[in-house]
Amino acid sequence: MATPGDGEDAPPPQQPVSAGAGGSVIAKLEEQWRKTKEHAETYPYVWGSYILVYGGLGAYLTWRWRKLRRTEDRVRVLQGRLRQLAAAEESQAASTPTPTPPLQPPPPPPTGSGKPAAAP
Repeated sequence: MATPGDGEDAPPPQQPVSAGAGGSVIAKLEEQWRKTKEHAETYPYVWGSYILVYGGLGAYLTWRWRKLRRTEDRVRVLQGRLRQLAAAEESQAASTPTPTPPLQPPPPPPTGSGKPAAAP
């Protein structure tokens, strides 16, 4: 039990909840905030570990997200360059007519029996 001489604070008196719907939501939020703040003050190491773990996880995910965005940007730039090169090559091929190579007659069929020669 807390007495005024123990150095502990007495619990704050309960505030009446407002009659309106908006007031009850605000009152519930304020009550939850008070409980959370009291818990954080009572157990600072637990909340410190939460901050360390979830903060580290958030930093890691942010780093990976930004790395992914940079990679996608580099890929887009390379795709644009490839499109430009393909378009330039296509326009160059279309502008210069290439002479058709002369048709060569097919090679003559091999002469002989068609069986491989036996080794001596």
